[in-house]
Amino acid sequence: MTVIKTLAERAASTAQELDSIMLVAEREVLSLAKRISIPTNSSSPQGLLNAQKQDPWAKSGKYALGWVYFSMVLLVCAVVMHLYFYWIDKIRTALYKEAMEVEASSSPQSDYEMASLPTNNTAAKLFPRDDTPPEKSKVQSSISSIGPLNNILAGIRWLFYRQIPRLRWRKHEVTFPTLGVTLIVFCAVTFVTLYCFIPQPLYRVSISFGSPPLAIRAGMIAVAMMPWIVALSMKANLVSMVTGLGHERLNVLHRWGGYICLFLSLVHTVPFYIQPVWDQGGWAVFQKYFTGKGPIYGTGIASLVPLLWLCIASLPVFRKRMYEFFVALHAPVAVFYLAMLFWHCHNYLTSWHYLFATLSIWILSLFARLFKLNWTNPWRMSWLIGDEAAITILPENALKITIPTQTKWRPGQYVYLRMPGISIFENHPFTVTSLCSEDFPSEYGEDYRDMILVFRPFGGFTKKVLKAAIAKGPYKTYRAFLDGPYGGMKRQMESFDTVVLVAGGSGVTALVSQLLDLVKRMRDGKAITKTVHVLWAIKRLEAVDWFKEELRICREYAPPDSVRCRFFVTAAKRHGAGMSLSQRDNVISDILHEKLNNFAQGIASKRSSALIRDEAAGDPERERELRRENEDRITALPKEEGLKPPAPAHTRQKPSLTLSLANIPRPGEPNFEFGFPATPTMIEKSLVRFAFGVSAVGKKEGWLTEYGRPDLPYMLRELSREFGKRTCVYVCGPPAMREDVANTVARLQQDVWDDPFKDEIFLHTENYAL
Repeated sequence: MTVIKTLAERAASTAQELDSIMLVAEREVLSLAKRISIPTNSSSPQGLLNAQKQDPWAKSGKYALGWVYFSMVLLVCAVVMHLYFYWIDKIRTALYKEAMEVEASSSPQSDYEMASLPTNNTAAKLFPRDDTPPEKSKVQSSISSIGPLNNILAGIRWLFYRQIPRLRWRKHEVTFPTLGVTLIVFCAVTFVTLYCFIPQPLYRVSISFGSPPLAIRAGMIAVAMMPWIVALSMKANLVSMVTGLGHERLNVLHRWGGYICLFLSLVHTVPFYIQPVWDQGGWAVFQKYFTGKGPIYGTGIASLVPLLWLCIASLPVFRKRMYEFFVALHAPVAVFYLAMLFWHCHNYLTSWHYLFATLSIWILSLFARLFKLNWTNPWRMSWLIGDEAAITILPENALKITIPTQTKWRPGQYVYLRMPGISIFENHPFTVTSLCSEDFPSEYGEDYRDMILVFRPFGGFTKKVLKAAIAKGPYKTYRAFLDGPYGGMKRQMESFDTVVLVAGGSGVTALVSQLLDLVKRMRDGKAITKTVHVLWAIKRLEAVDWFKEELRICREYAPPDSVRCRFFVTAAKRHGAGMSLSQRDNVISDILHEKLNNFAQGIASKRSSALIRDEAAGDPERERELRRENEDRITALPKEEGLKPPAPAHTRQKPSLTLSLANIPRPGEPNFEFGFPATPTMIEKSLVRFAFGVSAVGKKEGWLTEYGRPDLPYMLRELSREFGKRTCVYVCGPPAMREDVANTVARLQQDVWDDPFKDEIFLHTENYAL
């Protein structure tokens, strides 16, 4: 009985404790639900009654929802555009593949004549047939050829592609985002400003009647921005998944979102200093409703200080000077800022809803990022130890890092590279220049592909890599920890009829894998693309050796006349210091005469290797005979000393009255060339500038080298005359190059309006300095 009595007493005591806990919890829940609402009665002053009717504090959560609706409209527009372009690209590619299969399976009989021949109707008239040749399959999507829709998209691009001119002051330069991003930011700033200042009142009659409505509006909108700011900053995020935009493109909106949040935070702060809580009896009301909450302004200042640091340190003028310091502290300070917001908001209104959403997005993005790391998969050999990497020094002190890995990537994507053997904490983005394809296997095994990163060292981590390569030699291997891939082009390049690839310096790394993939698809009959123009501006010609093998593959395996490359050497000097003016004039004259003589000898057109193979039709004897005939036609006359005849190009040469250094190989060079000598001599540079003033003007087709800076706006306008129904312009280079190309493509949208046979001119820009 004693034991039972003791158990009953303990049960009763436990029940009382549970009841007390439930009462405390109920009071807390009611307190949170009340959201600090000051009660009114018949004796309440008129100012307090007005405060409860005019924009009451308890309903201020609607301002946060206003920003959510504004953001969702922008997100839905981006998703719809992405799905539309994804659909029409898929449709066009699928229709083209179907057309190729139909033509391959039901080709016309041999006695049908080609329509391009002068006698194409002779046989039909003399020997009429009952059957008809098969019709050509449809390769154009009806959805993608709606004229009014194409015109609307062209109008949007005409506006959004334009670049705001850069500001220069002495050696400093300020680069602005595109006009499209600027308009989005302008709309966001206008929306939050009007949403804060138009509703009335801005202040209460007395601080004792409640906080200034202006401050509450701005504070709620600033808190509602936090989930979007964090989502736009993460490498693996939902916004990128649904819009197809890589986080490097969303990062500009992340930065400007932070600036807008700072603006709203200042608007939230200032009214509390204009109408302080210790005036007009406000302190007594605060003590009644905020007992034990600490200093009233302390938590707000604790939140504002880290936000100020995040925004100021992210300004380009500071970020470039202390990039590593900024990267190391940005995430920890952001975590501290979020914690201070939890403390400051104290679950008033709906503030914690947005903060918990921010925390959830952050955690989910970090979890998704685990699947992007090459060392977190326990079923791979790189688990916890990373992949092996080798460093090779290329001409112009460029670096090539080869990483055999099981990671998969798409053309144009980039990865973040960490090499603890060189720098433990530094993690930098580099574009993958190789192709992840079965056509390019790795020696490590069937499941591996060689991921190749090429870059030029400027400072920081890249300079450390160069020093390590010089000190330890080419046989030293390092462990490489990869994060990615990310980014890439959201459209399918093979769905465009014409592609123009523009690069400046090391920006070509973003183009190489795209070019290889496009040539492979064109070879396999999986690409609609008929013509590819490559424009590459480099300081010195030795930089071409970075991708000599890739260019060789493109030249040999691309369909004839499909890939046309032009290389612009911008660091060529006019004359050398060790040669007198008279000597230079004599040399220039001799070389010029020699070139004219060779031009007269080779006036007849020559067969290219591709055309010879086609004409031989697989007969080795016939092919050798044609090649000997071709060589005889080239070398029929005796050659001048020191010059060799031009090697057969991949396209049929036509008579031309222009001179090009592409036809001056030197003794001892290998047979394969890209249309230019490996290293131009000063004589050749002088010849070019003497004959043409600025550059060597070659024939439009083929692979050419020119000296001087390319006039990209003029060249794009000239190329636009040959653009197909859909054209893609892909550019990666310095800001000046991107600005010229973007403004030119924006103006070329006029062609879509004027020419019914052109549907789209699309622009994709890459920034090689993230």
